[in-house]
Amino acid sequence: MVITLFIASLSKKIVMRDRPVLVTCGLPYTNGPCHLGHLRTYVPADFYARYLRRSGEKVVFICGSDNHGTPIVVSAEKDGVSPRTLSEKYHAHFDLTFRRMGVIFDHFGMTDDQANHRRTRSIVNRLIENGHVYSKVIQQSYCTKCKRFLPDRYVEGICPHCGMPARGDECDQGCGRHLEPGEIREPTCMVCGTKAESRDQEHYFFRLSEFKDFLIGYLDTLTGTLNARNYALGWVKDELRDWCITRTLHWGVKFPGRDDLVVYVWVDAPIGYISFTEEWAEQAGTSWKDCWCGEPTGITHFIGGDIVYHHCIFWPAMLKGAGYTLPSAVVASGMLKIDDKKFSKSRGNVIWVKDDYMDRGLHPDLLRYYLASYTAHNKEVNFAWNIFADKVNSELVGAFGNFINRALTFSVKNFEGKVPEGKIDADVLARIEETMAEVISGLEEYEFKKATDSVMTLADYGNTYFQSHEPWKLVKSDKDAAGSVLRSCLQIAKALVILMEPVMPAKMQNAWKQLGMPGEVSKIALEDALVPLDSGQSLGTPEILFDRLEEKFVKELEKIFMDRIKEAGYKGKGTQDKKIEEISFEDFQSMDIRIGEIKNAEAIKGSNKLLKLAVDIGGEVRQVVAGIAQSYAKEDLVGTQVVVLVNLKPAKLFGIESQAMLLAADVEGRAVLLRPRDAVETGTKVR
Repeated sequence: MVITLFIASLSKKIVMRDRPVLVTCGLPYTNGPCHLGHLRTYVPADFYARYLRRSGEKVVFICGSDNHGTPIVVSAEKDGVSPRTLSEKYHAHFDLTFRRMGVIFDHFGMTDDQANHRRTRSIVNRLIENGHVYSKVIQQSYCTKCKRFLPDRYVEGICPHCGMPARGDECDQGCGRHLEPGEIREPTCMVCGTKAESRDQEHYFFRLSEFKDFLIGYLDTLTGTLNARNYALGWVKDELRDWCITRTLHWGVKFPGRDDLVVYVWVDAPIGYISFTEEWAEQAGTSWKDCWCGEPTGITHFIGGDIVYHHCIFWPAMLKGAGYTLPSAVVASGMLKIDDKKFSKSRGNVIWVKDDYMDRGLHPDLLRYYLASYTAHNKEVNFAWNIFADKVNSELVGAFGNFINRALTFSVKNFEGKVPEGKIDADVLARIEETMAEVISGLEEYEFKKATDSVMTLADYGNTYFQSHEPWKLVKSDKDAAGSVLRSCLQIAKALVILMEPVMPAKMQNAWKQLGMPGEVSKIALEDALVPLDSGQSLGTPEILFDRLEEKFVKELEKIFMDRIKEAGYKGKGTQDKKIEEISFEDFQSMDIRIGEIKNAEAIKGSNKLLKLAVDIGGEVRQVVAGIAQSYAKEDLVGTQVVVLVNLKPAKLFGIESQAMLLAADVEGRAVLLRPRDAVETGTKVR
């Protein structure tokens, strides 16, 4: 009766659909190998797809490589190969790496394949026909030495909104705003270093501003993680400008009717979700329109937190304008830190999945578990080898694996290698049912830590149950009672294997075999965790499921990582030294630097990096815009004494005038404010 009731409640929680649920991942960019930051998105998406299938859903899990845009052209030119050759190299690398990590897509395509070229041109033509695209002559950066227009990553300069150094398409060091062609100030060619000049160039724009009301309504209904929806709503409500959707490149999808322009990579890349579905459907003998046309079918995008703007604003507006089905959920992951430092390939603060992890003999399922269980999906994940080893040794070896091995070994030894006779404890079944409900709840909330924690809690319960019932004593005094205890323990083990399989598929298949169960556990429904094991069923041979990570091995991994950081530091040292210019003492004396006190701090709508501060500099309060929102909570800043450069020329950042500058140190990408060691009078000059 308990099982029947639970299955009924389970079917109500996850609504079954006639058409498939489409799950996608943001596309990996094919200009470099796979690192741990990539897996922050792809592994949780794979958990989710596996859990949905086990719950009875029809799931199509789609991804592919992103092959267009200027960074690939720049990298290909540097390597002396064609962009297609470079893309094929890294496409194959990602495909193999994902498979080795147990991330199994139903289809993994390329945005440079003809299916995506055709679908992109079709959607762009429909947007044109529907009046959503117009042409406009704009001023674009042109390099007189290279004799070409400079799109996106070919140009760098100053952000027009906050005054910080920026790339041609994004203010990556300041306010984080998307930049349109021609917007960047003081443009410089990144290839040859020549100051660029502005020239007229015709481009095509998508009327994104007309979709403001639609997007506000759409985002109010969008499910997924709140960080995605709220961040996008802030942008839409604050400002929504038309979007340039063409670039002066030869590599990419040709804009209809133009040989000198390609569509912007952020147009054809998400359209890859559709074209990859088309390619899958053709192979599967079904229709891609079941996912992308008609009523919403449950399209769920798993993305990194840095591409929310594109997936929650640009993409749904394009789909709406072209008449396609809109995504139902956007699940944005938190960012990754390595050893509690900001992820940075250039600084060596990176873990390469193939070289540093898999080629060292580490099992993929250990890393899958770490990424699922470390923290909430939308929070920042920190990876360090010592933390990783501790989680493996204490949780997987000491708790989960230990319980399964004890239950199996004792049963095989004392009951002729079979599941003992005896009644399964009702409290055990109730605890399994409770765990299943928590797992389902975690899935509904896209909280994979909640799901894995509940399974690990069941493993702890199993260890406590085994220890408190002392079957090693019962088997001598009351073998029937010992049989009931062990059958209950084996039922817990069965539930653990079924519920943890989406997280650790290979290891759980091994455990399933040890339990003597036939077939693949990945094909077993979640609710089968409550179906009793048959008394008398033969068990398999017990084996150690997880091996300890020894301290010596962990130290070797840490040394490889630290050596990489040192090497990157040596490589960058000379470059940094060359940029240092000497100034005279008179120049220093001309700077008015004082001790100020922050009187008020406010968030700036639309920016996740900037704060508007009121700073008392001694008898006068100045308005200061500072990029410290990701380092300090605004409520903690009020009353803080800081060091302020007062006589800096005022500048507008995000449309707000900043009348001074706070001095801060850049510590691994984090702003650390300079402050006096002792409290001094506000307005005191620094000399």
